[in-house]
Amino acid sequence: MQDAVNVLITLPFTASQIEKFQSVSPRISITQRETKSVDDLADVLSTIDVLYTFGLFPTPAAAPRLRWVQLHQAGADRILDQPLYTNSDVVFTTTSGIHAIPMAEYTMAMILAFAHRLPKIMEDQLNTQWAEERWNRFMPTELYGATLGIVGYGNIGRQIARLAQAFGMKVLAIKRDLRHLQQINTYTVIDVGDPEGEIPNRLYPPEALHSFLGECDFVVLTVPLTGETQHIINTAALKAMKPNAVLINISRGDIIDEAALIEVLRADKIGGAALDVFAEEPLPKESALWTLPNVIISPHISGTSPLYYERAANLFAENLRRFISGEPLLNQVERNRGY
Repeated sequence: MQDAVNVLITLPFTASQIEKFQSVSPRISITQRETKSVDDLADVLSTIDVLYTFGLFPTPAAAPRLRWVQLHQAGADRILDQPLYTNSDVVFTTTSGIHAIPMAEYTMAMILAFAHRLPKIMEDQLNTQWAEERWNRFMPTELYGATLGIVGYGNIGRQIARLAQAFGMKVLAIKRDLRHLQQINTYTVIDVGDPEGEIPNRLYPPEALHSFLGECDFVVLTVPLTGETQHIINTAALKAMKPNAVLINISRGDIIDEAALIEVLRADKIGGAALDVFAEEPLPKESALWTLPNVIISPHISGTSPLYYERAANLFAENLRRFISGEPLLNQVERNRGY
């Protein structure tokens, strides 16, 4: 008989979801331990083969049998300095793909908010003001025919492109590897996104960022945070944007040089920004971003969904099946790339 595969889960999946994991194979033995401290896991770490976690990482010595860590988030930037990542051959996988629907809808909400002057509408409502020059004050930007630029054409970017196409927008995208447009070994929700990479009117390499930015009415950032992407939106990039363009960040705060962005927004050199992520979170109360009239701020919630755990469970069940069968896991973090 083959050995048992011991799985430790540190998050509150439901009993039916745990049963879904267990049903993958009789070899699987599951321990569910909801905790925020790795010290609470000391009695089981030495026996586990698989760990499902948001941010609890044992040392390699504490978990000698551990072969695979399934993260509960899409980004891998928070594991890059963990000894379990740097000093072991443990495989890490992410939940990339489960966020595509809510994050794409959030992005379109921000695009529509700026296009139809929602901040000004809410301002007038709070001031009980019926604008005399309302035709000019609230003149919209029609999305039909406008250009959306997507920096990073992964699962989230592809679903954003799908929704933008439905609005009649022209879609441009930056993709690291233009030779491979199809998604391979990546989790996708059925009938979501652009698996074949067919939607964009034009694709750009990262080196063409500034010329790309000059074409866009709206720009959304969906790239992972790595050494190569940190502060790619800097003073020079912001100067390359159209004066009325809107910047939307749903990736990581350090993709943007916030000081440079504040300077450009204060001077009305771009149309505005919708920001869900920040270099420091929570965003400090003294940040100028809170009070700029051309900024919409949300507290890192664009990926939130009532179906988050259900989609994460579907992904983990499939990866468990692949792990038992010796097949490549979905969403595997590549150490040479950092995501």
